[in-house]
Amino acid sequence: MRFLLTPGQAGDNPQLLPLLDGISVARIGPGRPRCRPETVIADKAYSHPSTREAMRDRRISFVSPERDDQIARRVAKGARGGRPPAFDAEVYKQRNVVERCFNRLKQFRDLATRYAKRAAYYQAELTIAAIVLWLR
Repeated sequence: MRFLLTPGQAGDNPQLLPLLDGISVARIGPGRPRCRPETVIADKAYSHPSTREAMRDRRISFVSPERDDQIARRVAKGARGGRPPAFDAEVYKQRNVVERCFNRLKQFRDLATRYAKRAAYYQAELTIAAIVLWLR
């Protein structure tokens, strides 16, 4: 399990690539761990063109709806704006699993209000809450 903590006002998008760099999924049987997911499902906050380009460079399927301002900018360019990025609505529906997990974690008052001032304490609380949810 890997967590990246940032200040509350910091954006999530800059942390996506460092988070992906830390992925290591053990294989069943012999072989080194997988370091690249097949698909990343994200909300509109991650739909920046640079993020889409980074996912293409890493050969990762990326499913995220396009933001309204990006649609407007692309349409304003006309034919030079290119075609809209691929979006699979059926795959995107699986994102609710992550959202439900966040909602379950926020049931722990310490996590929801961020009582811990130090990042190490908050990360420890998050790890304990994840273990408690996993054991239920």
